[in-house]
Amino acid sequence: MFRSLSGLTTRGRCLLAAGVAAAVCAVVLNERDLLRVAVFVVALPLLVALFIAASRVRIGASRKLLPDRVSAGSAGEVELALWLNGKLPAGEVLLEDGVPYALGSRPRFVVERLPHGRVIALRYPIQPMMRGIQQVGPLRATLTDPFGLCEFDRELIAHSRLVVVPKVVGLWGLPSGAGIGAGDDGSVRLHAGQGENDVIVRQYRQGDDLRKVHWRSTARRDEIMVRVEERPWRGGTTVLLDHRAAAHHGTGPAASLEWAISFAASVCLHVRRAGHRVRLVTEHGKPLADVPGDGGEGYDNVVLDALAALQPAHQRDLTTGHDPAEGQELIAVLGTVSNQAVTELARFRPRGIRSLAVLLDTPAWSGGVSAPEQRAAATEESAALLRAAGWGVVVAGPDTPMPRVWADLCRTAAGRGTLIGGAL
Repeated sequence: MFRSLSGLTTRGRCLLAAGVAAAVCAVVLNERDLLRVAVFVVALPLLVALFIAASRVRIGASRKLLPDRVSAGSAGEVELALWLNGKLPAGEVLLEDGVPYALGSRPRFVVERLPHGRVIALRYPIQPMMRGIQQVGPLRATLTDPFGLCEFDRELIAHSRLVVVPKVVGLWGLPSGAGIGAGDDGSVRLHAGQGENDVIVRQYRQGDDLRKVHWRSTARRDEIMVRVEERPWRGGTTVLLDHRAAAHHGTGPAASLEWAISFAASVCLHVRRAGHRVRLVTEHGKPLADVPGDGGEGYDNVVLDALAALQPAHQRDLTTGHDPAEGQELIAVLGTVSNQAVTELARFRPRGIRSLAVLLDTPAWSGGVSAPEQRAAATEESAALLRAAGWGVVVAGPDTPMPRVWADLCRTAAGRGTLIGGAL
């Protein structure tokens, strides 16, 4: 009884108070007619509250996310459908859908009259700015009787899952030379025969064995060239994503980690759509997404879903203990890394297989400057160590467009490409 009375609106409470006052006056003045009116006025909101609580006006609803996978920064839409079940009439209905702050403002709708046999369609926009797995809902309805005397809250729909994937930027071109640019599956095969056409050579690097110098190519190019005699590597490309919290700066969508995730997603999808196999691994070499074979659109969804749910790691430093690419070409997207981590990462990479790195100038994401002459000393030192180990390195800041970073990486790879048959 008391629970039913708690649903009385302001109009219902005022009517109930007026009826009680009229009843007191009728008793004092000994007016039976006024007492009859008072009883009717008091009984009306009470009967309505009891009737609404007992009858439970049935309302059906559905929610559809358009689409259920949306890119961060893009616009989406939620479609609601509302209809009346049963023959009991419903008065005004106030709808409120639970929308997280990251998706926008919480929508509210007022349906003055819900007709029988007809579906009411409602829509509202969402624009997620941050990747992640979001929950939309629940959808709550506040039902009011036709007289406006009583209202009750009900949950019509539970939560719906919305996947906000990282933003994918269109890239152009591929690194030339070995790996990505060679063969249908991105593999380079070493020939077993003899002769000049079967020799794979590259530029001399500090520490190479002088017994491997290929004198014909050296004389032809007027620079020291050495033979590549490593075993054939498994075709494909590995994209390494450094997602340690300690390696990145900034918060929200403008954080360096979000830039790194978006760039890694763009590279994976771009290289994959070019027809090459791609592995996505963490800074420890653990796979995040690896779909062999044709994959197609299914591969895109696997990669994007994995990155949407990715949380920052709590390890302080980058430690692998092995080659994270497992003999494939490597494209590493790195945050702040120590000299020891750089040395260890380079130590396990086999000679003759291309290694590329995008090194983020993470201090610039925390309000610093990213001009080349003012970059953090640690970032420049890490880049120098990687270049000394034979890596192609591009340093990126928050204002550097991703297509430009990728183009610079391709040019760097072309300058360090492996020679096949004496020609670059």
